[in-house]
Amino acid sequence: MELNATEQKPSTFLDRLLAPFGDCLTPEVAEKLVHLRADPEVQARVDELADKCTEGALTDEERAEYESYVHAIDVLAVLQAKARRLLKSRSVG
Repeated sequence: MELNATEQKPSTFLDRLLAPFGDCLTPEVAEKLVHLRADPEVQARVDELADKCTEGALTDEERAEYESYVHAIDVLAVLQAKARRLLKSRSVG
């Protein structure tokens, strides 16, 4: 059974959606993307919201903010996986 876009697992859908981006990566860009991290201030805010989420203490506004960070992290994780695959294929080939 084939799934349509709304029925696909989010990670699979996101991976397929971002596939063309992965095809455009150069080794130099891939290397930078693999090492991309949030700055300390952003990371501290994400950590704070994650703790409040675990405690069930997020306001509606904080939940929306936290969800936006989680979505951005998901996109970044897929892009970094594509970058790692490119770099690995170049080192093997």
